[in-house]
Amino acid sequence: MIVELEYGRGRLPVRIPDGCETTVLRKRPLPVIGDASRAVEQAFAEPAGAPPLARLARGKRSACILVCDVTRPVPNHVFLGPMIRTLIDGGIPAREITVLVATGLHRPNRGEELAELIGDRWVLDTVRVENHFARAADAHVDLGVTATRGTPVKLDRRFVGAELRIATGLVEPHFMAGWSGGRKVVAPGVAHEDTIRTFHNARFMEDPAAIQCNLDGNPLHEEQLEVLRMLGAVYALNTVIDEQRRLCFVNFGEIVESHLDAIRFVRDSCVVPVGRRFSTVVTSAAGYPLDRTYYQTVKGMVTPIDVLAPGANLIVASDCSEGIGSPQYREAQRRLVANGPDGFLAGILDKPLADIDEWQTEMQLKPMRRAGIHLYSRGLPAEDRALTGVNLVDSVEGAIARSVESSGDPAVAVIPEGPYVVPRFAASAKPPGPAASLASPRSNPPHVNRLETMSDLRYHGR
Repeated sequence: MIVELEYGRGRLPVRIPDGCETTVLRKRPLPVIGDASRAVEQAFAEPAGAPPLARLARGKRSACILVCDVTRPVPNHVFLGPMIRTLIDGGIPAREITVLVATGLHRPNRGEELAELIGDRWVLDTVRVENHFARAADAHVDLGVTATRGTPVKLDRRFVGAELRIATGLVEPHFMAGWSGGRKVVAPGVAHEDTIRTFHNARFMEDPAAIQCNLDGNPLHEEQLEVLRMLGAVYALNTVIDEQRRLCFVNFGEIVESHLDAIRFVRDSCVVPVGRRFSTVVTSAAGYPLDRTYYQTVKGMVTPIDVLAPGANLIVASDCSEGIGSPQYREAQRRLVANGPDGFLAGILDKPLADIDEWQTEMQLKPMRRAGIHLYSRGLPAEDRALTGVNLVDSVEGAIARSVESSGDPAVAVIPEGPYVVPRFAASAKPPGPAASLASPRSNPPHVNRLETMSDLRYHGR
C-alpha cells in the first residue's frame, strides 16, 4: 500500500511494509465553493453580527486589514482585491488603507515572497502593504493589562489607530490556541513582543486546556478575547480550505461571531474519532508553507498525541527547506539537547516572559513524553540536525518497519495532512480494520453555516 504525505510543494509517496494493518486518518471531505468570487461578495453583503462591508466603510477615513504571514496558506488572492475595492467605493482613500502582515514574532515577508503572499498585483500597487515588527516598541499602543491574568496588551498602532479594523485568516486546528484565525490574527499577530511572550510562557503552555480544537478554559483563547474587548470593534474575514487548498468556506462579520461560524463549519471535518491507540503513527507537517522550518514542524508532532500508545514511535516527514527556524529558536533547541526535556522545562517554569520561540520547544516536550519521535527531512541542513532533539531517519518506510518489529503491533496510523487533522481516541468509535480510512462521519453542512448560540462552542471559556 502506498500513502502520499503532504511534503514541501508536493507529496511524498510512502510504501507501507507488507503485513501492516494501515489506517489512514483524513479530514471529512468538505464541499468546495464553485464560484469563489460570488461567495466573497455574498459574505460582504450578508455578514455575521455586523452591517455589510460597504456600509461599514461609509464615513470612515482609514482602514487596516490584517493578513497572515507566509506560514499560512490563506487564499488572499480571492478576497483582498474585492475587499479593498469595496472600501474605496465606500469613500476610504486608497492611500489611507494599509494591509498589514501579522507576523507576530516571525520574520517579515518581502519581495517575491510578499507578492506570493498577497497574490494580487493590483493590491500591491494600490495600497500600502507593510509588515508588523513585534520588537519595535514605538510602533505599538499600550492598552493596559488584562484583568484576569495581567497580560500586557500592546498592539501595532497602525491597527489600533485605523477607523475600520479587519482581520483575515484561515480557520484550522491550532495546537495551543484551539483554532487559528479570528482573534489570533490580532494577538499574537500584531502584538508587541511583551504581549506575545507573556501568553506563551509556561503558565499558559502547560495548561491542559491549551490544546488543539479546544476553546473551553483555554487560557490563550481567553486572553485573546480580553484583548479584543480592550481594543474595541474589529471585523474579520474567515476562510476554510481543503487538502487541495480549495476554498470551502468564506464569511465576514464581527470578529468573534464570524470566527465561531467558521469553527462550527470546520470542526467536525478536522476532529476524527479513532477507536484505538497506535504504537506506530506516521504524519507530516502539512507540506508547504508550514513545513519550511523545523519550528513549524512541531505542530505535526503535537496533534496526534491522543492516539499515541505509551512508548509509541511517531514518524514525521517535513521538508524543512529553511532549516531549524529563528536564532532564538535555535538557542532554545540547543538548551533542550544540552539539558534534556526535564532540565529544559525546569528552567522555564517560573519565567513571566518566555524567551522568544522557546514555547515551540516546550510544545515538543509533550509528544516526547509519550513517544519516540523520528524525523525524515531532505531539506534540513546538516548543522541543524543535531538541534532537533529527535531521531533523524533516512527512510520513512524503514522507520515504519523498525517500529512495527520492535512493538510487535502491525497496526500503523497515517495522517497525510499532519496538524490539520486531529485524531481523538474514543472507545466507542469503531475499531479500524486493515487498510481502513477514517474521517469524521458527520454530514456535510452548507458553506454558509451560522451558529444559533455562542454557547454551542463554549467560546467564552468556563
